[in-house]
Amino acid sequence: MNAPLSRPHPRPHILVIEDDPAVAASLHDALRENGYTVTGKATGREGVTFARDHHPQLIILDVRLPDGSGFDFCRELRQLGLRQPILMLTVRGDEVDKVLGLEMGADDYVTKPYGLRELLSRIRALLRRAYGELSAQGGDLLYAGDLVIDLAGGKAQRGGRELALTPTEFRLLAYLARHPGQALSRGQLLEAVWGYDAEVESERTVTVTIRRLREKVEPDPAAPSLILTVPGVGYRLVASL
Repeated sequence: MNAPLSRPHPRPHILVIEDDPAVAASLHDALRENGYTVTGKATGREGVTFARDHHPQLIILDVRLPDGSGFDFCRELRQLGLRQPILMLTVRGDEVDKVLGLEMGADDYVTKPYGLRELLSRIRALLRRAYGELSAQGGDLLYAGDLVIDLAGGKAQRGGRELALTPTEFRLLAYLARHPGQALSRGQLLEAVWGYDAEVESERTVTVTIRRLREKVEPDPAAPSLILTVPGVGYRLVASL
């Protein structure tokens, strides 16, 4: 969403499923300091539910959780059809456990205690492989939940499915995503995307294009969850889902 002041691009959203409060707090702080959005869950069930409903770009999953094995939760995430990278944390050095994690659907693993530099390197590599070379940190990719906008490639995908957007629809979506959470007037959108001043008639163009965009982006266009109407103002794109 657009505002007079430019805001930083949304960062890749990482879900951390870790029950040790000290380990979780340290990991959350380190990830946020390195430019990531972080959500933490202390049980496997909470983590699976959040991943299913909110589609973070990457999941860090501890093997030992109070309500079950991380291996089982990893398998459940894959059975739900979730395809984002999963990085498993384990205190074990047994090669069998590492292989088991990969067989359950994990993309990589790090053994505790781990070095922050190694962990960040693994995360960047997983994001590059999953979303392309530009996905490591902001750059030419914008994120909102499971929506990924490739500015350089002029395309967008949600839930791993590429969206069939017109150039104008793409510019409108990208402009909203550059300013997440900000309420933008139709006049602001018209000037930024179409390049001319607002009038009552021309503002209807924004309304119609938003409706078409929702039909392509929203699971239920009649009850939008990504592009929201701000009464008396215009529209805003949610910062995270």
